[in-house]
Parts: sequence; C-alpha cells; structure tokens
Amino acid sequence: MSYQAMPRYLWLLFFVFPSTTTENLETPSFQPGTLYQYRYSLDAQFSYLSRSSWQRSKVQYEALVHIQALWRNVSDAREHLLQVKIHSLQVHHKPEHRKNQPKNSGSSTEFSPNITELQQPFFLHWYNGKVEDFYEDKESSPLTLELKRGLASLLQFQTHPGKKTEEDISGSCQVTYTVSKDSILKTKDLHSCRRPKFGFSSVNKIFGLLWQPTSKSLYSMEGNLLKSAMTDENHVISLSLKSSIGVNITSRQYLELVTQEPGSKELPEKSLQEALTDILEKPQPTDIASEPSKRICTQCPRLRNYLKSLGKKKIHVSKASTIWKFHRVIQMLRDANKRDIVVLLKRAPENMVPFYIEAAVAAQSPASLMALSEFLDFGSKKQTALLEKFLYAAALSPRPSRELFSLVLDKMNGKKLTPGIWETGNLVIGTLAGKLCRMKLCGLQEVDIGMETILQSLERTRDNAERVSYLLALKNALLPETIPTLLDYAEEGSAAVSAAALSALQRFPTQHITSQVKMSMNQIFHQIWKLYPKVSRLIAAEILLDNEPSPMDFINILLATRELKPEMSRILLSKIQTILHSHQHPTRQTIKSVLKDPRINNYYILSSQIGTSDSFSGPWAVTRDIFSTYSQEALFTENGFLKKAINSFDMLSHSHRLQIVQMATEAAGFENMLGGGADDDEEQEITAGMSPVLLDVQLRPVTFFQGYTDLMAKFLLSSGEPTTIVKENILLMDHQQAIPLQSGLQTVITVQGELGLDISANINVNLWEQEFQVSTKTRAAVLMDFQAEVDAPFFQATVQSQSEVETGINYNSFLHLPRNFLCVKMAEEHGSCREIFSVFESSANQTTTVHKGRKDTIPGRTLPFHRANSEMCKILLPSME
Repeated sequence: MSYQAMPRYLWLLFFVFPSTTTENLETPSFQPGTLYQYRYSLDAQFSYLSRSSWQRSKVQYEALVHIQALWRNVSDAREHLLQVKIHSLQVHHKPEHRKNQPKNSGSSTEFSPNITELQQPFFLHWYNGKVEDFYEDKESSPLTLELKRGLASLLQFQTHPGKKTEEDISGSCQVTYTVSKDSILKTKDLHSCRRPKFGFSSVNKIFGLLWQPTSKSLYSMEGNLLKSAMTDENHVISLSLKSSIGVNITSRQYLELVTQEPGSKELPEKSLQEALTDILEKPQPTDIASEPSKRICTQCPRLRNYLKSLGKKKIHVSKASTIWKFHRVIQMLRDANKRDIVVLLKRAPENMVPFYIEAAVAAQSPASLMALSEFLDFGSKKQTALLEKFLYAAALSPRPSRELFSLVLDKMNGKKLTPGIWETGNLVIGTLAGKLCRMKLCGLQEVDIGMETILQSLERTRDNAERVSYLLALKNALLPETIPTLLDYAEEGSAAVSAAALSALQRFPTQHITSQVKMSMNQIFHQIWKLYPKVSRLIAAEILLDNEPSPMDFINILLATRELKPEMSRILLSKIQTILHSHQHPTRQTIKSVLKDPRINNYYILSSQIGTSDSFSGPWAVTRDIFSTYSQEALFTENGFLKKAINSFDMLSHSHRLQIVQMATEAAGFENMLGGGADDDEEQEITAGMSPVLLDVQLRPVTFFQGYTDLMAKFLLSSGEPTTIVKENILLMDHQQAIPLQSGLQTVITVQGELGLDISANINVNLWEQEFQVSTKTRAAVLMDFQAEVDAPFFQATVQSQSEVETGINYNSFLHLPRNFLCVKMAEEHGSCREIFSVFESSANQTTTVHKGRKDTIPGRTLPFHRANSEMCKILLPSME
C-alpha cells in the first residue's frame, strides 16, 4: 500500500493521538525462524516558500523489506540481531511545475535503477525496540548508507511512555513517547539533536537561517509485533532577513506488514559477538547518525582555467555584475590550490589585486590563507593599500577562523608598520577576538594573545591617540570582562579617551549594563566628582536611557536638563522624544509611566531650549522580518558651530540587532578661526574628520584636515574629488547546514551573500561666506544566493534562489554660520532588484531544469527629518543656489 492509499483513520490518529496513557504495551519482538515481509514507501517533496514562484518536485521510492531475527538472547528475549534486506525497489519521479511555466523536459517516469548496493543486507543489534548498533557486511556508498540508516531509524521505538534521548539518523535527540491501546506516537525534537559538526554559520544571526522542523512517528502494534510504522517530517528553511526566500521539505516513510513466512533457522551462538562473527567478516559497527557531505560540483569553473583569461578589467564595487564576479571567484578559490592562488595575486592587473585579496580572505580555505601569507609583506610600504584591504576583509568576515586570526597576529607581530596599518591592525585584532568568542571559541590561544596585547599596550602607553586606538579595539571586541577597564578610562581619561571608552560601553547589550556601570554613568553625566566634556556626558546619559533606567534615573536626567547649557539640553530632550515615538525602543514604557506624573510632564521641564542641536530617528525599511531605522544627530557648540554629526542605519530582525553603517563627522576649533570664542571643552586646533562603523565593526577614522595649515593646503590644492571612506567587497552571509531527513535523503542548505559598498565623503568650508557642507555618497549592491540540495542514489534535486539589489543614498548637510541654520537632506536614489528561481532535477533517465525570474525598479525617495529641519531647508537652500 502506497502512502497515498494509507487508511484515512491512520492519518486521523496521527493528529488526534491522546497525550496521556495509563499502561504499557508488550515488549516488541520478532520470532526467530520467521521472515517478516513489509511494504515500505518513502515519499518526499520540496517546494519554494514564495507563492509567486511556486515550484514543487516529488519523488517516491517503494520496496519490499524483509526482516528476520537471526539471533535472540536466550536469557533476555528483548535482545535481537536483525537482518534487514531491501527487495523490488521502484522509484517514481514526477516533476510538478506551475501551469504554463516553461521547462525543457520533465515527463513522469518509473524505473528501477541499479540497486545492487541497496539490496545488500544490513544488521541491527536491536534491544527492546532500540537500535543499539548498525552493521554492514560490505561497505555502501554514502548516499546508499543514508537510506539504510533511515530505514533502521524507523525500526526504533519504545512501548512505554516518557521522554528519552535516542540516537538515530538525526543524531542524538530528545524524543517523547505517548502510548495508548495498540498505538505509539513518537515526537522528536529536531532542534535538540546533537551530531558530528558539519558546515558553518555567520556570527551575526541576522545573516543566518530560520529552521522550523517537526517530526512525528506513529506505530501500530498487534501484541508484540510491529504491524505498521509511519513518519511525517517537515522542514521549513528560510532566510532570516527575508523569510519568503526558502524551501519547504516534506519527507514521509510508511512501513506495513504484508506477510509472515518461514525463514532461515536461528543462529545457535550463545552471544551476540559470536553471532556477528558467524555472519560478518569484520563485525565493526557503523554510526547510525547521518554523515552528510557536500555535493562535488563537476562543472564548476576552475581557477587554473580562469588564470588563462586574466586581463585588465575595470570594476565598479557597487555594481551587481561586480558582486556576482566576486561570488564566483570565492567559490573558485575555495577549491583552488595555494600555487594557483599565488599566481593569481601576482599576475593580476594592479587595479584587480585588492579585489582578489578580498576574495581570498572570504574563501578562507587553508590554501587561500597560505597564499595570502606568502604574497603580503607587512614590512613593505608599497603594499600599504593592499594590507589595509586584507585587514578590513578579515575584520568584516562573517565567520572568521582561528587560522585567519593567527595569520593577522603573525603579520602584525614584530613588524615596523605605518601608523595607518598599526591602527587598523589593532581594530581588526579586537574584532576577530570578539567574533571568535561569540562563536564559542574564546578559549583559543590566539584570542588570549590578541586581547592580552591590546590590554597591556593600553596600560603602558601615555599617548592619548594610542589610547583611543586601543579603546576602539576593545569596542570591536565587545567582551564583558573588559567593562571595568572601559569604566576606568571613561571616568579618568581626557576628552577623546573618555568619549572612546564610553562609545565602547554603549555597544554592550543591556544584560551587561550592571548597577555599577549605571552608577558610573550617573557620576559622569551629573559630574559628581569632576567635570566632563559634553560629548562624554551625552553618551553617559544615552547609555542610561537605553538600558532599563530606573524611574529615578530618568527623572534626574530630566531635571538636569534645566541646568544644562541650551544645546546640550535641547539634544537630550530631543533624544527622549525620539524614544517616546519609537515603538521598538525597550525604554519607551518606562518613560511613558514616569510622564504620567504632571509634576514631571509639564512645560517647565519638557520645553526645548533655544538652540540648533537635534536628534531624529525614523523607519527606513519595514517588512515582516526586519525593522530598519535611520537616525541623525547634530550637536553644536553654544556659539552655533557644528561639533559632531552622527548618521546611522540600524536593523532589528528576529530579536537580533545590527548597526549597518554609521558615519560620525566631528569638527573642532572653528570658533577660534572665525572669531566666535571657544566652547568650554573645545580644542584649540582646527580639525575635521569622520569615524565610520560598518556592520558593527569600527573602522579607522578618516581625517579631512588637521590644523589651519592643512586646511588651507587642501582648500587651495583640492581637486574636488571626494575622500573614500569605505570601498569594500564583503562576504556578508556564509552559511552551510546539513539537515538529515529520517527517510535517509540527504539535504544540504547553502547560503552565500555578498555586499559591494562604496562610501565617499567631501567636506567643503567656505571661509568667506562662513558656510560648512558635508556630502556623503553611498553606493551599494547586494546579492543573496540560497541553495537547497536533496540527494539520493537515484535522484538529485537543487532548488536555488538568487537575488540582487542595487541602490544608493546621498546625504548632504549644509550649515550657514551667520544665520545659525542647519539643513540636512538625505535621498535614496532609484534602485533595481532582480530575482531568479531555479529548480534542477536529475534521475536515472531524465534531467529537468526550470528557471523563472522577475525584475523590479525601486523608486527613489527623500527621507524625512523633523519639521524644524524642513523649515530651515526652505529658507537656506534657495540662498545657496
């Protein structure tokens, strides 16, 4: 009887099975000397989750299975040695495509492939329904062995209720048995399964997968004899960022007793080992847990052939075509040897070498890392740009390895480095140490060496610029044990050092912002022991507001705004209003409850001071999977000069947060130059620069100019070309996961995503008109390649979804000092997106390939800010045209 012809009442039992029982069933047993013939069917299908590209494929495998007890323990009737043999295998494969969808082939077919391996019997040490060991007489190929493991797993069940840990093809899993009358319901918790490590995943779970599995098995007994068994297993796998991209895999097994007839005689041996020696040449048990392997691509391009076509090519980082090339090169490098990768790096045109270095780091194979080690020379000033490419690629790796960190430490150790490479290297060491700890690899020697180097260097140095560099490295590491160190420098350091330490503390999640940290933040904000610069005080207040403040903490901050200078008071009140308008902010309810008190919620306390400083946050992209915001913050001196402007894009997805990008522009010293008088904590030297954060990684700050002489030189000699802040090809998502189906079909999910990002900025100062303008251009291309492979000896299928997006954002801020006006404009350019869905199926005598694609245009838009900004732009921009 096929799965489709299964009696309806069995399916009904599957879903309405009672949850409790009062009795156990008889101990399961097979009588020696009797051959039990079962009809076995395996039914599997997979489909896209997206209805707009619905595609389904189905395969069914039917056979007769002979089970015979060759040996039984005379002193314990529950212990058996079973022989299981598969006969009369037939496979039915029928591709099911959406109506009118083009395809090159795909008619229904039925065939019997070469089943010699599958017909070879296997043996089970079976004790009271539990598979203790699995044996083969002759070794099977991996995919055939998986099918045997799947059948053996179906024969594992218990006749008494309760929760247990069992090992089968899924691994060591928690299962729950519910028993009633002559039936047994087995529910397996697939999330609990432990099995040999396979594959990898990104550190940030935003770039991972959502996996929703279920597994239920129903057994029907007649006395102590197994009459039927069926398993229904379902897996919904999708991208965390976009849950409409993914697959639904269903696998079903059905085993039904057909006949009983005389079989071979029971083996006379007294022990199990003697029985095994009698029937097997080398009785060594085989692990019943699945041993997945990645399918080998025989038609993929090879690096050796690619080397023949090397030529001078111009690439644009933010174009989809470049990212697809990056995607393919990574895949080639993962299969290449060291010699060929070194040849690629040495022969490549000069403009392409950074591209290949980024790809080699992303590939992160032993061969690619050894090639990089040979090619890069950290003592060479000629390679400075390439070394920075290597370091940033390592820092932005979605899953850095021990070998990659070891390579960075080795290259940094004992070398005479340029200041830029030294600073970048510190940031990267902190980043890699933190990522490896989040991958539960904090005990590695490399992590200890890296963190010890940073902490000891921080303690030894007396140079504030070096202290800031080491504190930013700790910011990237984000290790809770460094919080006491950060608190020390936040409380006692200079203005720049204190701000760097506080910015590191600001990144820690709420569970690490303890009462001690909050007490320290209160001391800094309220200046209990000493005076602090306004930037440090504002960060301290923000840490309190963002991390479950007590009602009194919030009230004290509110009351303090009446005593602060106007610009600082204005921006604090603006931050509080932003929290109140953000439904996603965790502190919103606390603030709302405090503001129910009219003694707090009144004009005297909440009215904004006169000033220009402001803070704003609004939604950027909202879907069922992500909530992304953009924010802008501008802090001015009391004389109306811009001190700091921060622009951020942040993302929340399935309880995971990510700072996509942040640009912090800082300026100082303009009061002195333009005769406005210095602010209390204003530095004397005129400076301007930008500090970028990308994908939660603090990058090396960029200095536009430092000092009046430098400003005039760049003002007079400027070519008008913007300064490059970030120009990177980044491996964004890198995930590989095996999902062993109990039926024995092997499934491997692979996700690879890349980002091409080009951020440039230009700062213009008009000394005569006293105008200040910052322009930032961001161009990006993103691709995601989702692939699910299902393999069996007689069938292969691949479901693939490929998506790409091109977009751009322009940010401009205009400051007119005589009128004390600030206008901010941010516009998203017209973009494009494209998706291609593919299904490839291959069986004994047919191959089917189906493609379906769609392309859309993303309309441009201007992102709104607060009303005051709009009013200033109406006044200011016409006068600047």
